[in-house]
Amino acid sequence: MEQEAVRRARPAGEPDAAAPRSHNTGSDTGSDAALDTVLGKAVALLRAFGPEDRALPLAELVRRTGLPKPTAHRVCADLVGHRLLEKTPYGYRLAGGLFELGMRAAAERTLLEVAMPYLQDLYERTHETVHLGVREGTEVVYVAKIGGHRQARTPSRTGGRMPMHCTAIGKALLAHAEPAVRAEVLGGELPRRTPRTVVAPGLLNQQLDRVLETGLAYEREESTEGLLCVAAPVLDADGRAALAAISITGPVGRFRPEAHESALRAAATALGSVLARRRYRG
Repeated sequence: MEQEAVRRARPAGEPDAAAPRSHNTGSDTGSDAALDTVLGKAVALLRAFGPEDRALPLAELVRRTGLPKPTAHRVCADLVGHRLLEKTPYGYRLAGGLFELGMRAAAERTLLEVAMPYLQDLYERTHETVHLGVREGTEVVYVAKIGGHRQARTPSRTGGRMPMHCTAIGKALLAHAEPAVRAEVLGGELPRRTPRTVVAPGLLNQQLDRVLETGLAYEREESTEGLLCVAAPVLDADGRAALAAISITGPVGRFRPEAHESALRAAATALGSVLARRRYRG
């Protein structure tokens, strides 16, 4: 609330002191090649917004993208005209047109529509936070998140990303990914997010093999201290590739992942069967 009050009191055009001093958008939007075209400039501006940003002044968008101010102003005006950005007294913010386009993404929309009843059933049984995620590259993208009044604080959010190596959903997806994907993750950096994060490639590889044997993946305070999680993959018709994964998350002390294994397996299996009948490929 205090940060929001400061944001509202700030004159338009003045940089937001609460904004991060460096911004990693997850893509190379700041490179010369990415900014050579009008489309590249527009994407750079849209991706400059972080998960916690409500509105950004033009000066901050210029700083984050490296675009010249006149260019950024012109492209922002075009994006406003297409309802992808909205101009406010505090700067620019992402507009409803982006949400509409996102909801038209066929694969994610189909997956969400089919999966929601199973996610809701799991929530009603557990009253803990339920996630649905898919793999994109070497990261987890959360398609849905359901949590009630007593939900544990989690770093996940719908549309957000997390590393695969420290999340239960990530391990479930990685275990069933192509060998090249597993090799890329195991051969790359495994950032330590908590003291319990598994950063030894050999140990993580053993965990992934165990996922293939049991059909379940676990996270024990590896992405966030105080959280436990269990996940199950949603497999394709051949039972090999993971189309998605479902997880249940709760706090240490109250949540027992083992108590929800059967319900989680049943939900993942049922969802996989429905998707197979619909020939969903992800």
